[in-house]
Amino acid sequence: MTHASGWLIQFVIVSFVALFAGPLLSKLPFADSFPLTVLGLTGAQTIRLVVGGTGLLTLWLLAFQAFRRMPDNGRGYTFFSQIILPLTTLLVLIVGDKTMQVAGHTLIDEIGIRQYSVGYAAAMVVTGLWLTVAWLLNLDALHHYFTAPSPSRKRAVRTSAESHETHDSAELSDHARSAAAAPSANGAPPATLGRYKVLKELGRGAMGVVYLGKDPTIQRFVAIKTMHLDEIDDADKVQEVKARFFREAESTGRLAHPNIVTIYDAGEEHDLGYIAMELLEGTTLKQWSRKPNLLPLDKLIPILASVADALDYAHQQGVVHRDIKPANIMVTKDQTVKVMDFGIAKMASSSKTQTNVVLGTPTYMSPEQIAGKKVDGRSDVFSLGVVLFELLSGRPPFTADNVSALLFAIAHNPHPSIKLLRPDLPPAIRQILDQALQKDPALRFRRAAEFAQELRACLQGQPI
Repeated sequence: MTHASGWLIQFVIVSFVALFAGPLLSKLPFADSFPLTVLGLTGAQTIRLVVGGTGLLTLWLLAFQAFRRMPDNGRGYTFFSQIILPLTTLLVLIVGDKTMQVAGHTLIDEIGIRQYSVGYAAAMVVTGLWLTVAWLLNLDALHHYFTAPSPSRKRAVRTSAESHETHDSAELSDHARSAAAAPSANGAPPATLGRYKVLKELGRGAMGVVYLGKDPTIQRFVAIKTMHLDEIDDADKVQEVKARFFREAESTGRLAHPNIVTIYDAGEEHDLGYIAMELLEGTTLKQWSRKPNLLPLDKLIPILASVADALDYAHQQGVVHRDIKPANIMVTKDQTVKVMDFGIAKMASSSKTQTNVVLGTPTYMSPEQIAGKKVDGRSDVFSLGVVLFELLSGRPPFTADNVSALLFAIAHNPHPSIKLLRPDLPPAIRQILDQALQKDPALRFRRAAEFAQELRACLQGQPI
């Protein structure tokens, strides 16, 4: 059920079985002499009832899996995932009643016609109300589907655009906010960026606008992130910023790892620096960072271990992420973990070093980042420790009323014990967090690979 088309095919097949397989099989010559019967029914009636009931049960279970697995993209998938269960339940009730009337009238007689009718009517009323409420509560998602469809009009696209979202308004200067609000002089997206055709806007962030693009040469859809390289207060810094921007794009483009979003191209056009990258479908860990949506340990640990593997690979290539947070980690529709925005934080810092702007996302910054010291892979280890703490407890380890107090807490205050928030966790998890969140980089895991190894080891033999 990775793709909508595959799920739809399964749903159609099971629906056909539920609706037609029972009646067809019950009319075959061998049906009347079928040796296995139940509750006084004939062989043909037994076949129709059992086959139809099995098909309807399978149909409902398939709908339940769709409800659980469909991504919450705020558009078509959201609407469909919310109505699929009541809609399928309604279908099951109608078809089930038809089957009972034809093949299970003996059972109805045993239950009592009046009792059966009242129960059926009550179930229909409750299911109808369920469907109505689900429909009304998700009308906005349906509206968004038709007003802002994806390229195929049938798939929901979640891109790394959301990774630009910030939780602290103090992270952005007034100039950065105004720059993000204007992708072009007339407010419209450029027709092209390099060889890519720009189709529509996907999202906005501190650095610029993210567009949906298409490479006409190979007919591939891409996400195009832009940065306003010309909107720098100090004109003398323009060339320096451009050089750093493209140097970072080049270094990040060298990363080839299954758990890192792929960068295809970079360039400059229409006074915009742009990076063309893999277009992703899925859900970021931000969705699972608060109660009651916390992931169970056996699902969370493999995800973060894959993140640590990706970080270790990047660190070996000389690239430090600098902005690890739940919004920058996606689980795609095929359950692949993708770390996004490698090098983006460094690009931003290149243009902001003289403006006294807090860089990165303060909640997830390491103490050495806050101090303005040179960072290495161990800074990402600290940030990943913060992410692990948040995804386990539903809150980050360090909180404060303002950014200054938050930065002070990260730099100087000990992190709270996860045991107080999650006493059910194995001791190995607490030890991993304690080491990852050390203030002194020398006391943390030396490599992200060690972090990944310890995460996987803590699951062995643990009753989860």
